[in-house]
Amino acid sequence: MSDKIDRLLDEILKFRRDRDWEKFHTPRNLAISISLEAAELLENFQWQVGEEPITPAIKERAAKEIADIFIYLLSMSHDLGIDLIEAATKKLEESHARYPVEKSRGSSKKYSELT
Repeated sequence: MSDKIDRLLDEILKFRRDRDWEKFHTPRNLAISISLEAAELLENFQWQVGEEPITPAIKERAAKEIADIFIYLLSMSHDLGIDLIEAATKKLEESHARYPVEKSRGSSKKYSELT
């Protein structure tokens, strides 16, 4: 991964090791935590109507939830031996194949529904 991400991961791993939290960070528990933090992110936008502007307060709260999600993703990918950058790159390549520009531009249809 990138140097910045590697340094951040080292800090995350040290943080949990210093607190003896590895035993709680099972793949199941990390997946649950990612889902819960994603729900907390969504809560920031729950009652917005139409194209309401994103206020600085909402942006700040969203940033904290996104950071929580990212920390758990880095932890989980490390524990499972998954190179997160490599996995995301591969997924993007698959998406390019599933959603060719000429069929998907401006459409929200799933790839199996594109004609």
